[in-house]
Amino acid sequence: MDKREKAKRLKKLNSEQYKVTQKNGTERPYQNAYYNNTEEGLYVDIVSGEVLFTSNEQYDAGCGWPSFTKPVGEVNIDLDTTHGMRREEVRSVEADSHLGHVFNDGPPEEGGLRYCMNSAAMRFIPKAKLKEEGYGAYLKYFGEEE
Repeated sequence: MDKREKAKRLKKLNSEQYKVTQKNGTERPYQNAYYNNTEEGLYVDIVSGEVLFTSNEQYDAGCGWPSFTKPVGEVNIDLDTTHGMRREEVRSVEADSHLGHVFNDGPPEEGGLRYCMNSAAMRFIPKAKLKEEGYGAYLKYFGEEE
């Protein structure tokens, strides 16, 4: 994504989405769109549309944010030392959006990681709309073919 395209897409974000993705913000727990979403589908970066997670990896971590055991798309992990903490920040590859953080307190049987994401950094595409939105190849994650 070039700078011009990114700038165009950033203008479409609401203030919360911009704060989270571009200013490394964090939305309030339990007051966001996807923390308790149980619908099947795909989560993509709100800025670039790059694939991040499927609902198959989502679980209720009891933290108030959408949590996943692993990404299905590629993400970048950076050291975050803000607020007097040492955390691993999760960022999208193409748009460099701040997505959330990854912690080592996830389900052990799934690898032990918890990708704690901000709903404001993602867009959810229901399984029924994957094909029409250009993500038909990801139907295989739900036992279906494109």
